[in-house]
Amino acid sequence: MKILTVIGARPQFIKAATVSRAIQSGRHGFSINEVIVHTGQHYDQNMSEVFFSEMDIPRPNYNLCVHGSSHGVMTGKMLEQLDPVISEEKPDVVLVYGDTNSTIAGALAAVKLHIPIAHIEAGLRSFNMKMPEEVNRILTDRVSTFLYCPTTQAVTNLENESFRAFDNCHILHAGDVMYDAALYYSDKSRKPVCELPDQYILMTVHRAENTSEDSLVLLKNILDKISIENDVVFPIHPRTKRMIDKMDLKFRSNVYFIDPVGYLEMIYLIKNSLLIMTDSGGLQKEAYFFNKPCLTMRKETEWIELVECKANYLVGLDYQRIEQAIVIVKEMKGDYSNKLYGDGTASEQIINHLGNYMGRIK
Repeated sequence: MKILTVIGARPQFIKAATVSRAIQSGRHGFSINEVIVHTGQHYDQNMSEVFFSEMDIPRPNYNLCVHGSSHGVMTGKMLEQLDPVISEEKPDVVLVYGDTNSTIAGALAAVKLHIPIAHIEAGLRSFNMKMPEEVNRILTDRVSTFLYCPTTQAVTNLENESFRAFDNCHILHAGDVMYDAALYYSDKSRKPVCELPDQYILMTVHRAENTSEDSLVLLKNILDKISIENDVVFPIHPRTKRMIDKMDLKFRSNVYFIDPVGYLEMIYLIKNSLLIMTDSGGLQKEAYFFNKPCLTMRKETEWIELVECKANYLVGLDYQRIEQAIVIVKEMKGDYSNKLYGDGTASEQIINHLGNYMGRIK
């Protein structure tokens, strides 16, 4: 069986590392050839290359070098370059992850060439169609043959949208491959080479709605207040840094801006933090994996189960809600005991399912 894997963004490198390791393990009993295509969506040393070097991800067979454009232009360029690659490689299945432009480009290129698509992290919904990620994940689910869901809620979402009625559609609650990664890499974490305070809030911000000029003014005001009593470590996304530099925003000295870090360093930062503040989907789960409370700077989340067990609080860019949530999480602990994301074998389940099914139809 030949699998063509399309990746392009930081969270996809982490997920792909676990699945590639499952492919290479040989425990599934199938002969699998994986061809990796890196679209280039995240392309600099800290956002891309470091993940391949530190996580033992197989080097991409192709790098399309598509980045730095608007959503439509970027997706179109990816489609244009993926089409001949898929035609040349003739894979049995195209594997895509999550909800980025790389995800939807890989799915559209494959379906137009009549190649089955396996979508890892299927069924997630924020129910906010203004988010590009929501559009990407819905469209990818709709054209996919294999829908690998990380949670029971993701399965329910697909069932509510009548996916069970679609022909040639296979839904599997496999668990979350990011949980696989957290378990495997936890003991391999390492401290970033930079100054860090002893205790800190870990913050990341990268989404378009939080990096507009108006939003960044709100964020600065929030940080000015939070950092009176708390040190803040802020690995800064290139987009966020460009906007802050453009606006010439100044922050208190105990807001520690650091360059983006690799996955092993991010695990260290999570494990040694007081709590997490983020607008990232993946970091919300990683906080849960390592028993850290999370304040999500959005109005909605795909990971509603984290809100229900009080491990995650939706606060937006509202200082009053943030202040209240910080007090709550410092006084009480959320429930981290439930196996919300499987048992750490999601990658093996996915490869076994794919191999068994593709073997039957050949």
